[in-house]
Amino acid sequence: MSDKLKSLDDLFQEQLKDLYSAETQLTKALPDMAKEARDPRLQQAFDQHLIETKNQIARLEQIGRGLGADLEGHTCKAMQGLVAEGKETIAEDATDEVKDAALIASAQRVEHYEIAGYGTAAHYALRLGHTEAAELLRQTLQEEQATDTLLNNLAKNYINAKAM
Repeated sequence: MSDKLKSLDDLFQEQLKDLYSAETQLTKALPDMAKEARDPRLQQAFDQHLIETKNQIARLEQIGRGLGADLEGHTCKAMQGLVAEGKETIAEDATDEVKDAALIASAQRVEHYEIAGYGTAAHYALRLGHTEAAELLRQTLQEEQATDTLLNNLAKNYINAKAM
């Protein structure tokens, strides 16, 4: 984080940069996860979330333009770690069913991080009077929550039972 955070607006812009970096990193990781997944429904979930993630990046860019904020140049270290763990999951020697369960666990960690980030940023935007930004952030938050629910349902209703 910058050492020049003097206001909630400064913090809000740092959060936007962090989310932008996180989403950008995720666009590089999701194709690998989809390729590694063996269950077609899980592959489809990863492919669909890649499309959503690209749209989420576009929303963040729209917010940045509206605020006159440059979102480039920051690295989200948390997402770096989550992506690295996902790569370790991919490299595991596991049965297809167990690998799919592990991929879901990795993906849900990412979703929970994003849910926390978007919820916080949406609140900051609203508090600062950036109603359009708040709406765009809430839209992304809803998508992240829906993805988490989809992954959770796949795991609980199907994949985890196959992995036993």
